[in-house]
Amino acid sequence: MTKLQNFSKGIIQENPVLVLVLGTCPTLATSTNVMSALGMGAAATVVLLCSNIVISALRKVIPDKVRIPCFIVLIAGFVTMVQMLVKAFAPVLDNALGIYLPLIVVNCIILGRAEMFAQKNNIIDSAIDGLGMGAGFTLTLVLMGSIREIFGSGTWFGMAIPVLSDNNISILTMAPGGFFVFGLLIALVNKISPDKAKKKIGCAGCPSAEICKAKSEKEVVAVD
Repeated sequence: MTKLQNFSKGIIQENPVLVLVLGTCPTLATSTNVMSALGMGAAATVVLLCSNIVISALRKVIPDKVRIPCFIVLIAGFVTMVQMLVKAFAPVLDNALGIYLPLIVVNCIILGRAEMFAQKNNIIDSAIDGLGMGAGFTLTLVLMGSIREIFGSGTWFGMAIPVLSDNNISILTMAPGGFFVFGLLIALVNKISPDKAKKKIGCAGCPSAEICKAKSEKEVVAVD
């Protein structure tokens, strides 16, 4: 895989939200408008980049038995730094993101890339992977935020849009509207790249495939 392929795979082929279906909770919660969506995407991208780099650099030092707790501690440290910076320099964004900013610590996208990629690859490739996944996450959030804000509130980046501002579909800014837009975008990605999207669904694309396989083999042996 080239550096460009490594970066671009996170945009459509392995989009963390629309293909791998990770980070759904912050995606739905922070995509009610473009500003909060962009802020969440940028914050998650910074944490992804930093955590991937450090975890890759320490992959030969961290014992395998405690790698998950170590990953979480490292991710939590970067999230804390990002949260403090946002509180200091962008208090409006901090209020908009609320609890979802510190909850980046348990975002499945970040821990998933640490487990599946950063601990197995060098620093440069891990950094590129983090940027690519962050870009895919941010683009998805901004797209969802744009659709929901434009048609749900009649604004974009807070600026009123003629006609739509007086004829908005307010349900799009609520939870049902979020799920509706989310489902439409997943369907669109499946339509654009059916082979790439479908091959990620099922046992072959699941991080726990080996565990399930081992468990199944034990059950078969027990029955025999």
